[in-house]
Amino acid sequence: MPVTLRSFAKINMGLCIGVARADGYHELLTVYQTIGLHDVVRVSIQRGSGIEIQCADARVPSDERNTCYQVVERAVIRIEKRLPVQGGLGGASANAVSTLLGLEQVLKKRLPAAERLRIVAEVGSDLPLFLLGGTVLGVGRGEQVYPLPELPAMACVVVTPDVGVSTPKAFAQWDRRKAAELRSAGQPMAAVPTLTIARTSDRISELGCGLSAWLSEQFSGAPFGRGRAENPLLALVRAGIKNDFEEVVFPEYPELGEAKAALLRAGAKYASLSGSGSTLYGLFGSKGAALQATTRLRKLGWAAQATAMVSRAQYWKRLLV
Repeated sequence: MPVTLRSFAKINMGLCIGVARADGYHELLTVYQTIGLHDVVRVSIQRGSGIEIQCADARVPSDERNTCYQVVERAVIRIEKRLPVQGGLGGASANAVSTLLGLEQVLKKRLPAAERLRIVAEVGSDLPLFLLGGTVLGVGRGEQVYPLPELPAMACVVVTPDVGVSTPKAFAQWDRRKAAELRSAGQPMAAVPTLTIARTSDRISELGCGLSAWLSEQFSGAPFGRGRAENPLLALVRAGIKNDFEEVVFPEYPELGEAKAALLRAGAKYASLSGSGSTLYGLFGSKGAALQATTRLRKLGWAAQATAMVSRAQYWKRLLV
């Protein structure tokens, strides 16, 4: 019998980029958060069928370029795309993890947790977060994940401008920008340390300290309740949590910077690019405020959707359709 699963999106609550490592990846520090927007993935096994990927969206590859293809050997995978392609919401990665979990359901065979993690980490950097769900710390190249205490539930508005941002190109632009900054400061490129697991850049170390301070805040349990730590978003800002990709993506795609500004004008307490984009999100103090902002943004011509954070417990409870 086929199995149907929701394939939830993620946003990045800050993303700090280090210089390129010896293996070609970049050292990263980010906080992933799953949200309610999702694709739908249907998985079935048919003897001798090989791998067949079906999707009405022509932009989704149906061959070995599809992330789902890399985690299975024989299956029929039907993807109902609701999330943007190249949108920074982790859609393809979430599809692949849902496919793996769906195969376990169909075959009635559960892989050991370590084997699951090995498979998905080999496929892509942000796949492992979808084996946890909720609020997740990502380090290394993003594939080393650790469950964090859940943030207070917050309403969210997602804006998806009609552009696609290539993550490899965004990283390349970041490297060129940092190299130019070093040259203008009269520093040789050799001054840039090679990042390894044992050594991270000073920028990431500093942000890590700020992140630790942010996580140690005693939240009241309500997004914007009263008390010393009444607003976790303000704590985010104080910790220096931002998305480094904005430095290179906004100049290349000015409409993305305009979308962030529109979210803030619509009342977002915190707004950011997710991943390398092109999706932006804003966090709001209530569902009503998010719905009002969505209406306002749509009137201005933005493709906006209201949703909410999905906790770890909600993620696993709602995964199977």
